[in-house]
Amino acid sequence: MKLFQLVMWRMSTILVVILTCWAVLFYLAIMEEVNDEVDDSLSDYAESLIIRSLSGEQMPDTSNGSNNQYFLYEVTPEYAASYPNISYRDEMVYITEKGETEPARILMTIFQKEDGGYMELVVYTPTIEKFDLQRAVLGWIVFLYVLLFLMILAVNAWVFHRNMRPLYTLLKWLEDYRLGTKEKPLDESLRIVEFRKLNEAANMFSERSEKLYEQQKLFIGNASHEMQTPLAICRNRLEMLMEDETLTEKQLSELMKTHRTLENLTRLNKSLLLLCKIENRQFTDVKSLCLNELLLQYLDDYKEVYAYRYVQVEVHVEECFRLEMSESLAIVLLTNLLKNAFVHVTEGGVIALSFTASSFRISNTGDASLDKNRIFERFYKEGKAEGSTGLGLALVDSICKAYHLTLSYTFEDGQHIFSIVS
Repeated sequence: MKLFQLVMWRMSTILVVILTCWAVLFYLAIMEEVNDEVDDSLSDYAESLIIRSLSGEQMPDTSNGSNNQYFLYEVTPEYAASYPNISYRDEMVYITEKGETEPARILMTIFQKEDGGYMELVVYTPTIEKFDLQRAVLGWIVFLYVLLFLMILAVNAWVFHRNMRPLYTLLKWLEDYRLGTKEKPLDESLRIVEFRKLNEAANMFSERSEKLYEQQKLFIGNASHEMQTPLAICRNRLEMLMEDETLTEKQLSELMKTHRTLENLTRLNKSLLLLCKIENRQFTDVKSLCLNELLLQYLDDYKEVYAYRYVQVEVHVEECFRLEMSESLAIVLLTNLLKNAFVHVTEGGVIALSFTASSFRISNTGDASLDKNRIFERFYKEGKAEGSTGLGLALVDSICKAYHLTLSYTFEDGQHIFSIVS
């Protein structure tokens, strides 16, 4: 999840809770204010009626044209003692003036006359339709709620993007950064302290990485030169010794074994150096290549080897599988897959190569599945093949990762299948 999405999701959750609580409190406050106003009016009206009753004046009509109505009747002392002196409630009552039932606010109060008797006064007045009020308030609250919600989110999104712009610049710079290329350093004069320190740290990291990269390149170059030269000298001396006619058959056999060991060591050294160069992205001769055309150029070199084991080679080309990559690495990729297919193909079997616009697939007949969890590990050898360095498929895997290609292995219907998809 992106930072922007996380912030907006959390902000939305908080806003929903806050605005919902505010809407409930707002409605309760409105209803409380309405009831207070009505209750004050009823209290004043009830007070005037009680004064007139106690003073012996003539009481007004129960319906005086103002929709306010009252009932006054005598109650027992026990009844008076069991009820509060004054209470308010909402009820549906029949309004004589209108001839219909409407919601009303009712005041009930009990007072004592001079002769010690108790009177109960019930006063009610029509009030607002609270259901209608609820709908009206709810409609406006929802409108205001949605409007505020969208405006707050829009403002937060604008503020977030504006203030987080240096972070997006840093992320883009890190995505485009490649060792060995002179990237423009990040701006270290930002007003925001945290972003300024991030850019300073990224620039320092870049400088250290470039220095280490140059040192590593120098080491790899020196190691390649210094190790290959003595290995070549040792092989040449062994070959000269093997030409000595005075050697016994046993001595010649031992020398041949030593020569093979040196050759394996030479191949291993070259493969390890190549792996280091691939992982350090030291191959900059990138160009557009058609892999099927490149493969056909090298396939003839293997035909005699395949014919030795009666292996048939089938090539199916639908379209050109074109990639932007180093030609030397593309050759290593294809030749290692061809060698691997030859190693694991059955006697008199078939090796099939197929190309599409976005994939390359090589399959060969085999007896049993390889360990798909380990075949791309370095120095892992399936069946301990003699002369193998165990780095062929590891090289293929490293090249695919360097160029963001998807490499996979499956074993289906007696076929080892390696697929590369762009």
